Amino acid sequence: MYQKIYLYPFFLIKNFFISFGDYSLFLFRTFRTIRHWKIYLEYTLEQIFKLGVQSIPIIILTTLFSGMVVAVNFVYQVQESYSVPTDIVGSIVGNSILIELSPMMVALIMTGKIGATITAELGTMRVTEQIDALESLSFDPLGFLVFPRIFATIIIFPLFVILGNYCGIWGGMWAATQNMQGLSSDDFFRGLENWYIPWNATFGVIKGTIFGFTITSVACYKGYFIEGGAEGVGKATSDTVIISCIAIVILNFLLGAFLL
Repeated sequence: MYQKIYLYPFFLIKNFFISFGDYSLFLFRTFRTIRHWKIYLEYTLEQIFKLGVQSIPIIILTTLFSGMVVAVNFVYQVQESYSVPTDIVGSIVGNSILIELSPMMVALIMTGKIGATITAELGTMRVTEQIDALESLSFDPLGFLVFPRIFATIIIFPLFVILGNYCGIWGGMWAATQNMQGLSSDDFFRGLENWYIPWNATFGVIKGTIFGFTITSVACYKGYFIEGGAEGVGKATSDTVIISCIAIVILNFLLGAFLL
């Protein structure tokens, strides 16, 4: 018993590298189908609408209120200090949204919505043998089912981040001006303009694109190789959300450490 407990971390590490190898091979096989992307263009456009357009309301709502929360918390910290210029509020709140808040909020929210949806869809198709039927008809399931989903999210996630930036900044402006005396909307945007660094916005979009690719590729991988029937679908969906959230947090640190 004690030997099993002692060896458990080694089994975890072994399983991690095996799974990561399978995941890498899965991505390699998927991107080999890019030469036939025109054939699957219709399905890519369908996924852009299904995964993208239908997610816009939740992106607007969450980033708007998240920007408000950041502004309220920052104003609470500085409102008692008479040495802090009012225009710095726009700088701190705006750049926090551009660099960190918008990409992270979009990624975490879409993990629950897009990631879980993709895993459940592909998992159900695997369990009901629809993927096996496609293979028997000489269809490439990776090109037909997986690549359009990954390609669609690479397109829509930067747009999600840009929309989140816009909503978050306006929400932060409104909350800041309502909670800090002497701060006007002109002061807020003047501070944002004076301290605006174009790389901050670009960096946020890059992060969002990488997060989107990670979420979708993990979801497709877990759904494509699902086992265990209906119970397996539920487990794979849960695993997708957990793995994606952990991967996002780790990637967020690594990208910030090497690109900022």
